[in-house]
Amino acid sequence: MPSGDKFYSRMSQMIGATGLRWMGKLNVPLYRLSGGRLLGKVNKAPVLLLTTTGRKSGQKRTAPVVYLADGDAYVVIGSNAGHSRTPAWALNLKAKPEAEVEVGRKRIPVRARVAEGEERADLWRRHNEQYSGFDEYEARTDRDIALFVLEPALS
Repeated sequence: MPSGDKFYSRMSQMIGATGLRWMGKLNVPLYRLSGGRLLGKVNKAPVLLLTTTGRKSGQKRTAPVVYLADGDAYVVIGSNAGHSRTPAWALNLKAKPEAEVEVGRKRIPVRARVAEGEERADLWRRHNEQYSGFDEYEARTDRDIALFVLEPALS
């Protein structure tokens, strides 16, 4: 694991799930204000803002998430840094797959689906090539980590 990725992986474990949520709450306005120039990367991996609809509240929720570009789709992993709980955004996507991503200043409506089988294995491998923390996160938890493909929604 490259040293920068190891730093971010260890830090995300140390601050815990609550710390990750607070970091996300700080990240969103800075990302938006700067068009993604601030807090738009975790080491070398790009970050997008993912807005989902709360499965219980029905309210819009935005979280910063590392992504892999795959053609015109965006691939995100619901790792929650290997913590035992699935991130709320992943549960929200499973309940209501319509969402929005912000990449820089560009907003794109998307529809999420969970990748399975060979597709999942290939996307997981490619994601880990740009940020190697996901294998470590997977080793830390007993839960299945969903990998989502966010495809542009047809208007």
